[in-house]
Amino acid sequence: MDRSVFAGLYGEARRYAVEGGFDRSIDRFESRLRACGATHLLVCGLPLPRRSMAKLIVRIDWPDLRTGGHLIDVSPADALLACCLAHSRPFVVHGGRGQFDRIDTAGPGAALGSSELLEAAGGCDAVVVAIPIHDLTPWQGCVILAGRELAVDPAALGEMSYFCAAALRALIDQGRVDGGRPGELSDRERHVLQLTSIGKTAAEIADLLDISQRTVHAHLQNASEKMNASNKTHTVAEALRYGQIRL
Repeated sequence: MDRSVFAGLYGEARRYAVEGGFDRSIDRFESRLRACGATHLLVCGLPLPRRSMAKLIVRIDWPDLRTGGHLIDVSPADALLACCLAHSRPFVVHGGRGQFDRIDTAGPGAALGSSELLEAAGGCDAVVVAIPIHDLTPWQGCVILAGRELAVDPAALGEMSYFCAAALRALIDQGRVDGGRPGELSDRERHVLQLTSIGKTAAEIADLLDISQRTVHAHLQNASEKMNASNKTHTVAEALRYGQIRL
């Protein structure tokens, strides 16, 4: 693989960020990733609890090597998506030795679990690069690529990650990608939960926001249901995990 392709990704990221005349299309974004050796591509938002992927797919071109067709439906429970939610850094999955169990990060490999995406990309012969995107709060997403020619060294992963984050930020800002996700907290629910996360009581939040304590509790209850949480502490933890609030 020509390393100059990867060296150019920093320049491409800058064009997305600052050059108003640049073609900020999804097609352009995809073509740059294809040039890196990707034969399979998925760009999507990460689903919130109990939500489907129906409105979160930005671009999918995922040939199913088992059938000769294309994978169209993606399960929100796919293990690759779960790993993208849990990891903030890009990682590589090798399907070698007939086991889908190696995640190459800074630490040791970990069990992956069931992934239709990995199996469709070649199973035990697949090489998959996953790039979680967590710095566009409250949107969370990922870019998942597969291809035997993909470079998977740390430098290449860093460049691809930087490019993907910059490009998606520009595409969201330009309205080319929907920055919303079904099931998100409302602005008021976020505000109430943010204050709860720093130790404010319902009475204190009511005073700060000039609302009743009953309304504060209603916002907390709504947030708990959206996050599929069992109590207030769990709600805060899940809202942090899903990028709905920040400390």
